[in-house]
Amino acid sequence: MKISTLLPALALAMVGGNALADYELNLSSALSVQDPIVQSMQAAKERIEARSNGELSIRIFPNSQLGSDEDVLEQIRSGANFAILVDAGRLSEYQPELGILSAPYLVEDPADYDKITSSELYQGWVDSLAANSGLRLLNYNWFQGSRQMLTEKPIHTPADLAGVRVRTINSPVWIKTIAGMGATPTPLPWTEVYSALQLGVIDGAEAQLTAANGQNLQEVITNIALTKHIHLMTGLATSEAWYQSLPQNLRTIVDEELFRAGAEASQATIDAQASVRANMEAAGVTFNDVDISLFRDAVSGVYDELGYSDIRDQLLGQ
Repeated sequence: MKISTLLPALALAMVGGNALADYELNLSSALSVQDPIVQSMQAAKERIEARSNGELSIRIFPNSQLGSDEDVLEQIRSGANFAILVDAGRLSEYQPELGILSAPYLVEDPADYDKITSSELYQGWVDSLAANSGLRLLNYNWFQGSRQMLTEKPIHTPADLAGVRVRTINSPVWIKTIAGMGATPTPLPWTEVYSALQLGVIDGAEAQLTAANGQNLQEVITNIALTKHIHLMTGLATSEAWYQSLPQNLRTIVDEELFRAGAEASQATIDAQASVRANMEAAGVTFNDVDISLFRDAVSGVYDELGYSDIRDQLLGQ
């Protein structure tokens, strides 16, 4: 990593912290401060600081203020006292099996992830990730919403996406999913999506409604196809070295309160869907349903391409 990338983030993390706290944790998210996810982080911060009697302080950095997700992950691996809200697709670089949690149409309902993340198979991946990469996945219960296709032209079938440049997350499972749906995957940082749409660098994006509304994407797209191709569940990853440096009582507080915050954020996200859609429709965005089976069939090969078919069977008990 370039030093020029690392130093600003480290400097930002050290400024204004609670000098009386023995331990600090900086929470990073690409989402805006208005998003239910970030608001739940704020609630967790208050509870953690109260329960620890100020021994552990929490700072929250929305809008990728600490840098791109990839940069923050590298800083975490180096032992920085950061935690980042991240999807398993990005973590697959360090623990390949985890990528299946971001695979298309894996579950019918976001609640089905509870069974997956309580399995011995999943826990083995988490422990292996910590041992081999220095990343401790604290939880994986932050539901951010179902991913939809945001474009200028209406999308009804995979054929409609031919030649459409769609922003997606920069990891194999996401790229192959969007390509399978018929579009041209174009990885970009989330904070650059608005300007890229405005300038015509991309033709569309795939995202959950709360995040899209938080970035005001209704100003630069006119159509949302309800493909629901991925139920975006995410988790908080931190430094294994930092986590193990905490006294056991503080680890317990962190584990309990951040898991609780994930559950609260997930429900708040679900509750916000109707109002967010209404806001985007009021801005002139048209929503349309699609035949989900067409898109599910189009991306079915992703599992074989990435070696996930057997893992899916194990996870879902088929």
